[in-house]
Amino acid sequence: MRSNNPHHPGTPVPEVLRPWSTPWPGYAPVDITPPELRRQGLAASVAEGWTEPYLTPHDVPDWPARQAAAIVPFAFDGWRWPLNPTGRTGRSGRNLGKWGENAAADPTVVAGRGRDRRVLLIQRGDIGVWAIPGGMVDPGETAPAALVRELREETGVDLGDLTPTVVARGYVDDWRNTDHAWVCTTAALYRLPDVVPATAGDDAVAAAWWPFGDLTALGEAITAAGGQLYAAHVPLLNAALDQL
Repeated sequence: MRSNNPHHPGTPVPEVLRPWSTPWPGYAPVDITPPELRRQGLAASVAEGWTEPYLTPHDVPDWPARQAAAIVPFAFDGWRWPLNPTGRTGRSGRNLGKWGENAAADPTVVAGRGRDRRVLLIQRGDIGVWAIPGGMVDPGETAPAALVRELREETGVDLGDLTPTVVARGYVDDWRNTDHAWVCTTAALYRLPDVVPATAGDDAVAAAWWPFGDLTALGEAITAAGGQLYAAHVPLLNAALDQL
């Protein structure tokens, strides 16, 4: 099972010290690697199919290919460990399936128009917040295929016969990101004339349509229901609104 441990804030990083080019001799990030990705638990997690079998970045055999395929370019430190392209995070190790960039796909599904517009969100099983249905691109899978698969697995909605509009490709401020493993996504917009039935599955514990006239209305509706909107997906939702 993937870790459901709460997000560790790590070592506080002043904005002036975030760039890797800025010297910080005393920098001491917190290793947030969960037990299932350490030596004793890694084999079982690999068998479950969600992570790679490499204990450290030194074990990864295909760094040139990963750099070439990366959504956001990244470099390495003097020990050949990949460096988060946004700078220091205050966290080290990994709490993701891969070292370096972890490619994700996030489909925003919007139904209706104007004041009646709705967006399909899922409640995540790991941290309990409401988010865009989505997840990691599987090995050998394309981002368009992952968009369709993740949406179907987490909501039961199959939009494989539609072509979405890509609204963003870039870094995601995911709660699992570290100095050496991070998430970058391809976010796409699907537009439907009306809502369709949705049922939570896979990593989601709930699926629902929410008001989507603007982000304020969405946030207020989720808060009124006792929930919370996933902050890392706010830029992706904004990108969808800009397209609409």
